[in-house]
Amino acid sequence: MGLKDWPSAGFPGTALNPQTLLPEVVDEDKCEQALELSADPADHIFVLLARGLTAEAAEMAADARLTDPESVRLQVLDAEVLRATKHFDRAERLLKALLPEVAGTSVEAWIYQQLGKVYFSSGRYGPAAKSFSTALQQRVAAGADASAIYSSTVSLQRALDLAEST
Repeated sequence: MGLKDWPSAGFPGTALNPQTLLPEVVDEDKCEQALELSADPADHIFVLLARGLTAEAAEMAADARLTDPESVRLQVLDAEVLRATKHFDRAERLLKALLPEVAGTSVEAWIYQQLGKVYFSSGRYGPAAKSFSTALQQRVAAGADASAIYSSTVSLQRALDLAEST
């Protein structure tokens, strides 16, 4: 799968690596231009994670959560920091705790997608496939944009492939 086939990671200049299922910056110029226009700390945290700058992302996330402790997006980014630092159990607990709060909303599919990434990163490909499948079903049912559906499809297929080979 070539770079042009990588699913969008949801921020300009980023894409989802179909092997690792993690976001990466694939177009520095486009990413930097978008960051310059964004006042949202979550965007900056996401890009730090996509660049592999986990410590910086963790520090910025902690600061951002002080000003907006109820933000679901910031809580998900906290889970991403935990996943990146291999605190898989804590990331899973955080995401599962968010599910009742977002049940029945478009955010629920995103939480399942993130939960799938935690399982995938920890080598639990069966549970990852189940979470990605739930995210995909919810995204299709809600008429989500094509890039979100494609991301879930690629993630599900990758988890299924690894679940079958291990």
